[in-house]
Amino acid sequence: MELELELGSSTQTSHRLLAYSDALLSIIATVMILPVAHTKIHPDQKLGESVQQLLLAKIAVYLMTFLIVTVAWAAHVRLFQVIELIDDVLALLNLACMMIITFLPYTFSLMASFPEVPFGIFLFSVCAVVIGLIQAVIVAYGFYHPHLLNQQIQSYVLLGLVIVFPHLTRFITWCKTKIVGRRDEEEEHHSLETFTFYLSEPLSKERVEGFSDGVYAIVATLLILDICEDNVPDPREVEEKFHGSLLEALSEYGPNYLAYFGSFVTIGLLWFVHHSLFLYVTKATRLMGLLNILSLAFIGGLPLAYQLTSEFAEKSHNEIEAIQVSCVITFFASIFQFAIWTTALLHERETLHPFARYGGKEHAFMFAKLALYPCVSLGVFFLTCLLSEFSTAIFHLMQIVIPFAFLALRIFVRIALTVLRSVMSLSRRKVVLLEEEEACLSPTEPLS
Repeated sequence: MELELELGSSTQTSHRLLAYSDALLSIIATVMILPVAHTKIHPDQKLGESVQQLLLAKIAVYLMTFLIVTVAWAAHVRLFQVIELIDDVLALLNLACMMIITFLPYTFSLMASFPEVPFGIFLFSVCAVVIGLIQAVIVAYGFYHPHLLNQQIQSYVLLGLVIVFPHLTRFITWCKTKIVGRRDEEEEHHSLETFTFYLSEPLSKERVEGFSDGVYAIVATLLILDICEDNVPDPREVEEKFHGSLLEALSEYGPNYLAYFGSFVTIGLLWFVHHSLFLYVTKATRLMGLLNILSLAFIGGLPLAYQLTSEFAEKSHNEIEAIQVSCVITFFASIFQFAIWTTALLHERETLHPFARYGGKEHAFMFAKLALYPCVSLGVFFLTCLLSEFSTAIFHLMQIVIPFAFLALRIFVRIALTVLRSVMSLSRRKVVLLEEEEACLSPTEPLS
């Protein structure tokens, strides 16, 4: 607050603008699953045929549009690494950029509904170009008012080095290292490598967490919207068919409620794993951000999984296929989280808290927590292939057991580590005993 008063009424920090932008972008990226999730599939129609005829094009367009929106978010993150302060003009330009981004779901709907007509693609391309132009205007405005920039890049010369010629910056740094010697840690920390395009480039951890939390929250909210829309009985039908008994009418929707709670628990636990992971991440990189975006793309597909599994009430012929689609979505959403963890371990000194590094006291627990969902979802997928008659029971059993597995996971990990240490100590003792026996049986050296 004191800083904002010193800067004056027209110049302020960008924290609230960034939080608003992250929330808006996460909502826009997530609601694009609605046209896919609300595709009506007749109970007598095979899911494979429906995917080929209806869902495949919509899913492809959803993934493409999700990635483009997240690219726009990544560009926004990069942009406001350069611009540290804002004024009224920058705030209004950012709102104009957000307005065009919020129009993207409409262009997505046009592309999905009329894939043979090129107007939807044209409108989408126009929006993407306008977003890029507005962001370019924001960059130009920021460099025209250097007091708004990050203190490290308040000059036009560095504009070219940092944004236009990042590889030249890398080359100059390499030459300097070869001539002068290795840079000290403080110089490396404050270097301009923050603004290069390399996958190891640091990314704002706070904005990654904020954008991810927005996606998880919106996906969870979309589930209850479907419940409110499709699972409230008509008063006239309750009176005529169920003789005024609301409970009897609601019992018809029992499997839908079960699918809702199972999907919500899945989303909540995946968020819990994501929160636990980034609790120990000290620095996010661009590669970790890319893997996080891929995970979020499949998280956004969970409403589709809910729509498919809620059709169990209609006794359709698609139970096995619907369960397998749900398992595939859950597997990829969780395996990309595991990939973030693996990527962090490759540079654990820079990216992870000491507790979570290899050999740290939380390393084994984090490994088990991140591996639980990929292993279970993959196991359920193959079990439904082998035991198709019990596919529904297996799927619901997984949804019930996993929350309790998370609660008891730390106990299981401690038991497993204790058993592993015991086995290793026994093997070491055997090795020591064998060496002692060999030493006893070996001939003594002749006396000199």
